[in-house]
Amino acid sequence: MNTGRLVPVSDAAYYVIELGSGSPTLFLHGGGPGSSGWTDFGDVAPLFAADRRCYLVDLLQYGRSAKPVIDGPMWSFHAAKLEQLLDALELERADLVCNSWGGSMGLCLAARHPGRVRSVTITGSVPVLDAPGGLTDGVRRGRQARDEYYGGTGPSLEKMHDLMARLEWFDAGKIPASTVELRYQQSLGAEEIAVAGHSDSARGTPEDLSERLAEIECPVLFFWGMHDPFVPPEYALLLARRVKSGQVHVLDRASHHPQEERPRPYHRIVSAFLETAGTS
Repeated sequence: MNTGRLVPVSDAAYYVIELGSGSPTLFLHGGGPGSSGWTDFGDVAPLFAADRRCYLVDLLQYGRSAKPVIDGPMWSFHAAKLEQLLDALELERADLVCNSWGGSMGLCLAARHPGRVRSVTITGSVPVLDAPGGLTDGVRRGRQARDEYYGGTGPSLEKMHDLMARLEWFDAGKIPASTVELRYQQSLGAEEIAVAGHSDSARGTPEDLSERLAEIECPVLFFWGMHDPFVPPEYALLLARRVKSGQVHVLDRASHHPQEERPRPYHRIVSAFLETAGTS
């Protein structure tokens, strides 16, 4: 695992790992227990770092970043803080590559601060709750998974592996033991348990981005795993129709974390999108 640094932003601080050189790209991870920038993108970021400056961000309330209690709409809070992070990193504009929880933040940032975002790639995010098909079930499934992980006898390596096998990976036999161990250890922090393990109240008010999507000016790639258990690929197509410039790619033999399961095809497809983003 590469070493990062704490980057202060007003009354908080982000832990950020930096790799490579070139066009600035922020990687925003998902919301599973123990997740961080490195656990979600550590396998694929070195491929991007061959020609891009990669910033693997521990989102607030995760990893080594600050864990404030959020008061108000959750995605708007994170978008405001991420804009401050761009300022602190002295980045005028950046591409965003996001998984799940981080994708809704990225879309909100692109809508609220369009001049700061060149493109957005998201996987498995649920920014719209009023869509047909009972998609709020995906949100409930995430909450249930956290409750089960932190409940009962508490966190364990076995429970972490089971969570990842059921909800994040298509082929459970390929889950790296080192990733399970790192996420397990990160999930044990007292502050992280206080935020994630007991109540959603510390996360902020649930926020639906239905009206925000049409405001997004930059191109968006909705990159989905064929077997995502939270929201199906059909949902990605619905989202793509709601932004001004959206496209969809669905990857076979992948679930909720295709960037970890199949890093090389993920890198190849996202890199092609990034090369053309903003040119048409």
